[in-house]
Amino acid sequence: MMSPLTFFIFALALVCTAFASPINGTAAALEKRVTHTGRGTWFNVGLGACGKTNVDSDKIVAISSSIYGNGGNCDQYMHITNTANGKSAWGKVRDSCPGCGPNDIDMSPSLFQELGSLDTGVLKVSWHFENKKFTLP
Repeated sequence: MMSPLTFFIFALALVCTAFASPINGTAAALEKRVTHTGRGTWFNVGLGACGKTNVDSDKIVAISSSIYGNGGNCDQYMHITNTANGKSAWGKVRDSCPGCGPNDIDMSPSLFQELGSLDTGVLKVSWHFENKKFTLP
């Protein structure tokens, strides 16, 4: 037979173990965020590689072909920052950019204008993908 103190310590250890166990699904939901730095340019949008048609007023991003791959990032939001002025905005991946370097992005005119002037043509930007379940605030 256990002494009351031994029983208490055993019960406390069981409770602590239960609280230390991960909750189903939370470990899989955590994603590592990788920030990329590259050139940001703009283009007139239309039918994109993701199979959807957009207009220039939509906040659309085309990512490099090397990152686009088979389209796994289609409809995923990106957070983009102009490193020169600190302005930032969100855009949705809807196209591939064959002429872009690995970390470069091409943006719709309306998205580009949130970060800088179209007359600039090219911006130095940093960006990262948001979680696939992300929705705009």
